[in-house]
Amino acid sequence: MTQAEAIQQLSEYRRSIDNYDAALIHILAERFRCTKAVGRLKATNDLPPGDPEREKYQIERLRQLARDADLDPDFAETFLNFVIKEVIQHHKAIAAELSDD
Repeated sequence: MTQAEAIQQLSEYRRSIDNYDAALIHILAERFRCTKAVGRLKATNDLPPGDPEREKYQIERLRQLARDADLDPDFAETFLNFVIKEVIQHHKAIAAELSDD
């Protein structure tokens, strides 16, 4: 492979990576729209912002999905823990906002 061909291939890979990054952002935005609705539902029904049993189940489920997809399960767990932490913060903020009304 010539250097010019390698640069062309690199450009094609990067274009795909950029497309995947855009898709990930849109998927995360949709996920957070849903979890904010969950937060409103929990807050208006006096339910706790977190659900440790659900979180444990989701972590185990995503670790298996990661293994099946040949993705590092530890990375998947770290990512999910980050998302869960953010979701719980949103739920707490929604509950505080609704209690101020």
